[in-house]
Amino acid sequence: MIKITDEDFSIDDIALKLRNGETGAIVFFLGIVKAFREGCSVNELIVEAYREVAEEKLKEIRTRALEKFNVNNVVIIHRVGRLKPLENIVLVAVSAKSRKEAFEACSWVIDEVKAQAPIWKKEITPKGGRWVKESFKI
Repeated sequence: MIKITDEDFSIDDIALKLRNGETGAIVFFLGIVKAFREGCSVNELIVEAYREVAEEKLKEIRTRALEKFNVNNVVIIHRVGRLKPLENIVLVAVSAKSRKEAFEACSWVIDEVKAQAPIWKKEITPKGGRWVKESFKI
C-alpha cells in the first residue's frame, strides 16, 4: 500500500493490516513535524508533492523493497498540506518474518523516499518561511 494524502493516518490501523500468520515483526518509521529546528520554533510545515510522479516513485520504492528484502509487506504513507508541530508527516511500515529484515527494509525505504519522491517541505517560522534542505531535489 502506498498513499499520498491530506488526511492523518492511524499506525494501529496499519499494524492490524500487516499482521498475519507469517509475520514475526512489524517495524515503523514515523516522521512528525518538528516544533523546533535550527534554533527556531516552527509554527507550521507546508508539504507539497508532484502527486502523480510521487505516487509512481513510492510504488517503485515499495516494489523494489519487496524484491530486495525478505519482507512480507511494505506500507508508505506521506501527507501533504499544512501541518502543525507534532502532527504525522510520513509513515513507513514493514512486516517480515524476523526483525532484522524488517529494520533493514524500513531504513532503506525511508532513505529512498527522501531521495527520490518529489515531495517538498517548507517550514513557517516566526522569521518567515524556509525550505527544508533534506527534501527531494530536482
